[in-house]
Order: sequence, then structure tokens, then C-alpha cells
Amino acid sequence: MHKSPVIAVGKIVRVFARLRGGGSALPGLVVERLDPSFLPWVLGKLPRGVVLVSGTNGKTTTTKIVVELLESQGLKVFTNPSGSNFIRGVLASVVSQVSLTGKLNADIAVLELDEAHAVRFVKLVKPRYSLLLNVMRDQLDRFGEIDTTAKMLETIAMATTETVVINREDSRLRKIGANMSNVSYYGLSDEVRTSFPSDDELYANADEAPHPELPPAYVILTDVAESHASFTIGDTTHDASLILRGSYNVFNAAGAIALTRVVCGTELRTDALFARLSTVRPAFGRGETLTVNGKPCELVLIKNPGGFRLALSSFNPTGYATMIAINDAYADGRDVSWLWDVNCDSLRPEGVSTVSGVRAYDMALRLTYDDVPFTTIEPDLTQAVSSFIAANADAPKRIYCTYTAMLKIRSLLKNYTRVEKVL
Repeated sequence: MHKSPVIAVGKIVRVFARLRGGGSALPGLVVERLDPSFLPWVLGKLPRGVVLVSGTNGKTTTTKIVVELLESQGLKVFTNPSGSNFIRGVLASVVSQVSLTGKLNADIAVLELDEAHAVRFVKLVKPRYSLLLNVMRDQLDRFGEIDTTAKMLETIAMATTETVVINREDSRLRKIGANMSNVSYYGLSDEVRTSFPSDDELYANADEAPHPELPPAYVILTDVAESHASFTIGDTTHDASLILRGSYNVFNAAGAIALTRVVCGTELRTDALFARLSTVRPAFGRGETLTVNGKPCELVLIKNPGGFRLALSSFNPTGYATMIAINDAYADGRDVSWLWDVNCDSLRPEGVSTVSGVRAYDMALRLTYDDVPFTTIEPDLTQAVSSFIAANADAPKRIYCTYTAMLKIRSLLKNYTRVEKVL
């Protein structure tokens, strides 16, 4: 089948889907049905190939950082910016940007993919580079045991034709890298490692935890504070001022730097790289800061125990009104028992203003067991956001939320402030 008619149909479907106010992946579904070879055909034309970013936590923000760092090096980058990390989401992004002759105005593609969909993707398109971030317990109702997720990431690594960039701090990813020759590592210095507990160390005593011999890493995060960080690249340490919030985002930035170094090689311009890194903002809902009634309102995505624990350790609750919103839709993960693996003690002094979402009472019970006081339980997000803002009008605000709760809250916050449209 000729490609131009397929592209035209996809673009028409996209227009109608947007007019109806939804269906962002619908053009991808239509194109996939019409021509299963369309995606490899388009992406196969890119001179620098495809970068695939995957892992349990941090894919969306890391992908955004990689895109901006590669652009700082003069490359034109195609990506799936909506965070729709299924193959049809990638296809929909392609349809929106490809010309009727099948050309993307890009040198390289940087794609975020959910682990399971990434396994399907690499059967269609072999990535030239991949960036593997971490393996944590996440949505066990979808993926099963944590080792199942690791096997998915191993499949991605084995399909990568040039270089796999791996977080050396993750024991399961190290195991993948140990059997490969085309690996470049990034990691943490000894001084900051204790601030980044692995999923296996969640309840372990740091002094008793084993200290395995780690492979050398070309990019190392050596220091992290609220608004700056230090990265060692090779033998040189670079200090960077950051807008990025959250230690986990900063560590993922180390992975993005390592990936950019691999792609650019000896042509890497570190000055331009760090100048751009200092301007990168978190992806929507991942430490994103909005302004409500003249005060900051931060949205922090949480979806598993490791991520929630790192979020709590990254953000000082002092002086902030806190809300927690937990949903259990498919995109969040149906099983929310992971809440019991998170120590909420840091919230105790300030307390929590509002607990909301479908599983509000589960979260409230968890807080009760940690002796964290809370003021309001309101499962309905519309009512909860309204009362939370009204009750804390003069205070900075922080909302920890699962994925579907975050999408709803962002939509509700449009009534109070400008919210960037992403979907």
C-alpha cells in the first residue's frame, strides 16, 4: 500500500479526534491497522536512528531532558511529547509531524516507551541507542514480578544495535549489562548513593546492605542540592544550576547526559549541554510548578514505593500545604498495596491538608499508622481541589498524585491558573 494515502487518512482522523476533544492515540490506531509497516518505514529514514528510553520511573522527564540536550548539540529531534508511551501514541505523534511524502524533519528520534510496549516496538524498529533507567515494583497487576520487568528491559537492550546506556546502581540492570559489550554506564558517587535507596533496600539498614563492585561509569552524579548539582564526565566535574526539582529527576539527568555523550561522541559540546540543562523544566506533573493565587503549587507524580519515597525525601514539607491523591485506574495500577511500603514520617510535623482520589481512605489509613495528621478526606477530586485551595489560599502547595489523579488535577487547576496543554 502506498504511504501517502495512509498519512492523509491519519491526519484527517487526527483533525476529527481533536475536534471531538480526545482520542490522542486514535490516529495511531488507524494507521497501524491500515499499514503495519508504516512506523519502521518512517523511522528508518532518520540519519541518526532511534533512541529508546524505558524503565519503571522517570521516563517522561528523562525523555524531555534528552531531547533538549540533543537539541543543544544542534540536532533536530522527533519525540512523542504527550507522554503517550504506547506504540499507538508514538504513531500518533509521527502522523502529526510527518509530511505527506513520509519525511520527518528530524535527525534522530527520542521515544519514551512503556516497558511492555517497548518489547513490541523493538520487533518493529531496532533502536540505535537505548537508555534504561531502573527496575522497581510498579503496577504488579500488569507486569507481575519485578524480574518480569527486568526481562522486558533485557529484550530492549539485546535489540539495540549500537549502545545501551544503563544505570549502574540498579542491580538488575547491572546484570543485563554484564553480558553485553555495547554498554555505557552512568551512576552515583559514594557520597550521594545513600540518598537513592534501591527497591530492594527499601527497608534494609544502609549499614548492613551489601556493597557490590560497580562497573566504571563515564557520567556520575557527585552532588545534588535543591537548585544545583555536580556531574563528573570522564575526569572533569561540572557544576550546574537547575530548575529541575527532585533528586530522582537530577539523577535521571545524569542518564540523559550519558546518552547525549554516546550519541554525539567527540563532537559533544559540554558548555552548550550544561547551559541547556540549567533551563530544563520537569515534564508535566513530574515536579511541575504552577502558580495559584500568587503561590507555587507543585505536582509530584507518585506510582510506586521507590518513587514515592524519593519524592518525600526530595521535597521539604515545611511551610507547604500538602495534598495526596491516589487513584487505582488501569494507568495507575489497580493494586495500591505499595502504599504500605512507604514511610510517611517526614509529613508528620506539618501534616496533610487533604487526602483524595478513589483510594483516599487507603491513603488516610496509611497516614494514620505513621501518626501523620490530616484535615480532610474527600474522594471526589473536584471537591478536594476546590477545598484544598480555599483552605490554604496563602500557602505554597504541593500535591502528590498518581497518574490519572494528576491528569484530573491539572485539568481542574485551569480554573485557577495557566496550565500548559500537553494532551
